[in-house]
Amino acid sequence: MSATFVPAQPDEHPGVPMLRSVDLAGPAGRLEAVLNQGAPQARFAALICHPHPLHGGTLHNKVVYHAMKALNDPAFGLGWPVLRFNFRGTGLSQGTHDGRAEAGDVLAALAWLQNEFSLPIVAAGFSFGAAMTIATCCSPAPAHPHPAALVALGLPTQAEGREYHYSSLKNCTIPKLFLSGDRDPFAPAPQLAQVVHSAADPKRLVLLPRADHFFTGHLAAMQFSLAGWLKEQLL
Repeated sequence: MSATFVPAQPDEHPGVPMLRSVDLAGPAGRLEAVLNQGAPQARFAALICHPHPLHGGTLHNKVVYHAMKALNDPAFGLGWPVLRFNFRGTGLSQGTHDGRAEAGDVLAALAWLQNEFSLPIVAAGFSFGAAMTIATCCSPAPAHPHPAALVALGLPTQAEGREYHYSSLKNCTIPKLFLSGDRDPFAPAPQLAQVVHSAADPKRLVLLPRADHFFTGHLAAMQFSLAGWLKEQLL
């Protein structure tokens, strides 16, 4: 799948307690990453992938950060370890942006999490990160380890006059959450609903009323929707 040119916004809160710097061995070189430590009794680990790097997307993106909090902060009822990383050519990560090969970066992050925790993994991404998560986890040769669930935040269906399709979803039987704003210009609700309709079960589409691509003013609603679905689906 080619690159989706979607703008990104920076993280409002670049650091949180219990943060650990990590270097991942990616297919194009070292990948910069951070791990938010989870509770000792955590039953899952999670990965969150950032939006398009050519438009400022990094692991500190505010949607990625707030999604991490929903999975990591015990206040939301999960307390999982959560890994965020910079795609190749972003921040301190080595390599050059490609637009397709970043699926290999996602695979490297999943492998690190599995090796580190030996726990079932929830794979999530925002915008371009959601597209790369789907490309990795729903490909004909799916990711190993096989994720326990997949979350697509703000999955784009159109940008810069192009439409984007996700044909691999039709055979992807991982439990899937598609969570977007109903005013997302990069994923008009009818187009996103068609994408979700084409996806294999189990799946759920949640459209937050009056929310845009970045969930501006609706980040808390995004967090509670995300955490609520995961608790219902996995716990």
